Amino acid sequence: MTEGKKVRESISEYSEIALPNDANGLGNVLGGKVMHLVDLAGAMAAIRHARTTVVTASVDSMHFIHPVRIGQLIVLRSSVNRVFRTSMEVGVQVETENLMTGEKLHTCSAYLTFVSLDKAGKPTPVGPVIPETEQEKRRYREAGERREYRLALRHRLKT
Repeated sequence: MTEGKKVRESISEYSEIALPNDANGLGNVLGGKVMHLVDLAGAMAAIRHARTTVVTASVDSMHFIHPVRIGQLIVLRSSVNRVFRTSMEVGVQVETENLMTGEKLHTCSAYLTFVSLDKAGKPTPVGPVIPETEQEKRRYREAGERREYRLALRHRLKT
């Protein structure tokens, strides 16, 4: 297992302009497109932390607060919240920016679980994440609570 890394070492940002081929007939970007971007942004943070190949194991629910409109900038920020042996919880926040006015809106947030893989494609241990700020420490604690919920849900689905 590798040494621990600070949360800030995993922070990633990804931006993309919403184009017409990404939208529905109302001019809103498809939810699936946003989900795809969330997965990419989450993977970037997980890879930065683990420095291995990662796969998505789960995505917590996503609730869209505001639509993403054609022409807006989609900005995704991600970081590792906590590591659990071979898996990591990554938080992703999605924001839109109207490039003409500068108005920014929180669109949605999600928590994803990624599993670190070795060269043979098998789960491999990941070094811990080290929270420094109060916000990072809160996210770290809350990630443990969410993990308990996910494990209980997984157990119910198996039985």
